[in-house]
Amino acid sequence: MTIWVPVLTGEGPRYRQVADAIVAAIGAGELAEAEKLPPQRRLAHALGVTTGTITRAYAEVERRGFVQARVGSGTYVCASVPDTFTHVRPEGDAGQVDLSLSLPPPCDLRAQGLGRAMAALQIDVSALTHAMDYQPEGGLDMHRRVYARWLTQLGLPMAADELLIDQGGMNGIFLSLSTLLAPGERLAAEMLTYPGLISVAQQLGIRTVAVEHDEQGIDIDALAMRHERQPFAALYVMPEHQNPTTVALSESRRQALVALARERDFWLIEDGVQYIRERATPLYQIAPERTVYLFSVAKMLGGGMRSGVIRVPATLRSRMAAALRNQSWMPPPLIASLVCRWIESGDADRLLDWQCEEMAARHALVERYLSGYKYSGRADGFYIWLRLPAGRRANGFVDELAESGVRVTPAEPFCVGSEPAPQAIRICISAASDREALERALATIRERLDSPGPAVWRTL
Repeated sequence: MTIWVPVLTGEGPRYRQVADAIVAAIGAGELAEAEKLPPQRRLAHALGVTTGTITRAYAEVERRGFVQARVGSGTYVCASVPDTFTHVRPEGDAGQVDLSLSLPPPCDLRAQGLGRAMAALQIDVSALTHAMDYQPEGGLDMHRRVYARWLTQLGLPMAADELLIDQGGMNGIFLSLSTLLAPGERLAAEMLTYPGLISVAQQLGIRTVAVEHDEQGIDIDALAMRHERQPFAALYVMPEHQNPTTVALSESRRQALVALARERDFWLIEDGVQYIRERATPLYQIAPERTVYLFSVAKMLGGGMRSGVIRVPATLRSRMAAALRNQSWMPPPLIASLVCRWIESGDADRLLDWQCEEMAARHALVERYLSGYKYSGRADGFYIWLRLPAGRRANGFVDELAESGVRVTPAEPFCVGSEPAPQAIRICISAASDREALERALATIRERLDSPGPAVWRTL
């Protein structure tokens, strides 16, 4: 009788390799809900390791919440995989500096701009009446025109009739995937990608294909080979500021990617939610006929402003509009009205200017405290990607930082399918309440990096 046997990476302690492989198999559906894991002695024999290694691996997976041991029965996959993707800070973390979430830096300009937009809308009876009525599923023409002018001013030229107003980046991902792919079809993404995409794909029953990437972005040759072996209908990519690695897709690879997409006939989903001023040519300008572009104001005006736009090719417009209508009838017109007032007043531009300056100052702090360690980031990006020194394990380092009052994110939530997680962490420097809090957190991170680490790390 055969049993499930994982393929180990050959990197790091054997028990953690086994644990990571089990987690990956659960995420990929190879180990189903309520399925019993192999008996520890049999799996140990199949892998050529000690039973103690398997016992420790099972305990590690149970600690992460993916399985549950039942006395006298065995270890079973939990009925639901723990949700490692979140967008809000946990309660009861007073005193901690939370750098785990990609949030815009706090600023009084944000509340002031919203207050002025609300006041202006309040005295416009006609606009208020419109905001309370049912709207077309893609939003009002006047709101799309405001978005189109603003995006064009920001270096992203678009026409109003190309746009559908939605409820932000996650809504755009959900609408794009549900429109472009059927359950069971494949979506390609970089091996490390936005956890929200992974979550939506799982909910929609879409299979994910992981593709290699490097310091120039997605590997086009590897992408072509993946398509040969596992044809996919669409590719999700963040060309300007990849989450979590911060890498920008090079201009030459953008051209090669578009050529491959046209040759193999797959869609491109271009996520531009993280606004970066210094940018190369957007994919939607190179291949407008097969690129869906996602934009949101959440990283500028604030996460509570659930508004954005999807730039949609003409051949997809009716299908995407139908998906939007079926999900929520229409985007909330009151939110779109407030956002457009905010933009037209100039307050949105003033806030964005401040934010870019603030992020440049925060990146200067990173350079001061993390100089000498391997990390990457963009001058106006919200986070950095820090690769840990040899011998350091990301999960252990994250736990150690949490005990010291600093929250960051390991690589695991960003892994597509069964890909092993690198020993790296994402640090969202934008999320600190101010520069002083960020400086304290960075000093703690530096202190922990410079220390030899717990003895157990050195002996495993």
